[in-house]
Parts: sequence; structure tokens; C-alpha cells
Amino acid sequence: MTISVIVPTYRRMEDLRRCLLAVRCQSLPAQEVIVVVRGSDAETLAMLRDFDVTSFPLRVVGVDEPGQVQALNAGLAAAVMDIIAITDDDAAPHPDWIMRLQRTFASDPQIGGVGGRDCMYIDGVLQSGRKRTVGKVPRIGRHLGNHHLGFGPPREVDVLKGVNGAYRALAIKNIGFDTRLLGSGAQVHWEIGLGLAVKRAGWKLIYDPEIVVDHFLAKRFDEDQRNSFN
Repeated sequence: MTISVIVPTYRRMEDLRRCLLAVRCQSLPAQEVIVVVRGSDAETLAMLRDFDVTSFPLRVVGVDEPGQVQALNAGLAAAVMDIIAITDDDAAPHPDWIMRLQRTFASDPQIGGVGGRDCMYIDGVLQSGRKRTVGKVPRIGRHLGNHHLGFGPPREVDVLKGVNGAYRALAIKNIGFDTRLLGSGAQVHWEIGLGLAVKRAGWKLIYDPEIVVDHFLAKRFDEDQRNSFN
């Protein structure tokens, strides 16, 4: 079972460098690592040209339109492996990240998506807490995330978090990321749209809090800012 890792990025060179170093240090390596960069982001493109790609299957894919959805669709179109793993440029997957993802997919052919916990750091401070309910979309009211606070055994969920989620190519290649989603920045609700579409197609989504990335929330250089309405 082969793995593609997709990392959309925009103007966060040092965060991206840390992310790529963490992906390169996986106990089970990815077969391809796709970084999606806007053509206008000259600094990131320059950093990637200088990045040491020795024994590291790095591919750079350009995208002209802004927004997370466009970047993810460009990465998905370029990916050729069985599993599409997605993380953010301000994250650092733990060394067993890919190994645990692959092991979970191999356990059940009906699993279409697998994700886990992101240890969330805000201004260098690890956010603490424990939540049993993770990644649920109720019939009424707001969806429940809590992916960064989940604990306990693996379980089925409705939504995986974008910073730590992987999908079978068979499950998402014909679905893609919904271009009707408004905005030209982080477009954070792409996760809900994709998760519900994958479940409607008959696949399972599994959340396992032992599948971990460190998530160092970085500044956004677009119109979607945290904790403010766009």
C-alpha cells in the first residue's frame, strides 16, 4: 500500500521546512511528497529549490488560484499512490505517523479515511484537555471537532481534521475537494464537505488518537483568519 503526502503551503517557509524534515524522518517512508505552492510565492519556491532532496521523493506542484481547495485539488490530481495523506505546513508528524495510517487502512478494506490527534501549540503553549466526542456532525447545531483533545480507542467519526487525515485514493479521486466552498484562504470547512461525501459513498472514517502530529499554529497570510468571521 503506497502513500502520497500532500502539503499545501503559502508563505510559511520555516514552518514548511520543519514539516518536511518530520516527513523525511518517518519510520515508514512515503513514496511521494507533494508540496503545493502558489506561483506568486517566490520565497517558498526558492526555499524548496535549496531543500535537500537526497533520498526524499519531493515533488513541487504549482497552483495559480488562491485557496486551500484549489491547492488540495492540484495535489490530488498529481498524486498517484494508493493512500493520500494530508497535513499542514505548520505541522510536524510524529515518526510513526505513516506507519500507523497504513496499518489502520490495512485492517479493513471499507475504511476510506484515517486521521488522528494534533497536539496543538498556540504561541508555544500546548493546549490541554480530554474529549471523548470527536469529529461529529449532528443533525442540528454546530459540528464537534475536538480532534486535538481526543483520547481512547479508535472509532468511527464523521469528519477528520485537515492537519492529520489520510484517504484512500479510490474513495476521494472521484469526489475531490468542493470548489463551491467560498473564500480564497484556509477554507477550513473543506474537511466537513469531504468527510460527509466519503461517508455518503459508503466508506468508514476512523479517528485514532495514537496517530499524532504536532501542530504549531502559524500566522495565516490570507483572508481566512482564526477567530474572526470572513
